[in-house]
Amino acid sequence: MKKITIRKLNGKYVVRAGGAVLGESTAALELSEDGHAPVIYFPQGDIAMAFLDRTDKVTHCPHKGDATHFSIANKSTVTENAVWSYEDPIPAVAEIKGYLAFYPLDSVKVEQI
Repeated sequence: MKKITIRKLNGKYVVRAGGAVLGESTAALELSEDGHAPVIYFPQGDIAMAFLDRTDKVTHCPHKGDATHFSIANKSTVTENAVWSYEDPIPAVAEIKGYLAFYPLDSVKVEQI
């Protein structure tokens, strides 16, 4: 089984899409999984959900469960399936329930501020 580590990050993190701030959080988590770059997860309550539209895309990870996806819609563009969330993760990664992660795209930036 792959080793997965989840840790609370210190400091404040921000996610931007198309230059607009979608959210800031001081409660972000970093999930590290063998063979993958670390991923920052934001509490759903810290993200402007009005800009996210749930899509029909669902992916499955044997180590985390089923991920639902969202597109980011702002005034000028829609970034399809740019966000994912494990709404009912397997018990080993229960900490990420209610959190959102963002694919590292040209138009989507996650950074510490």
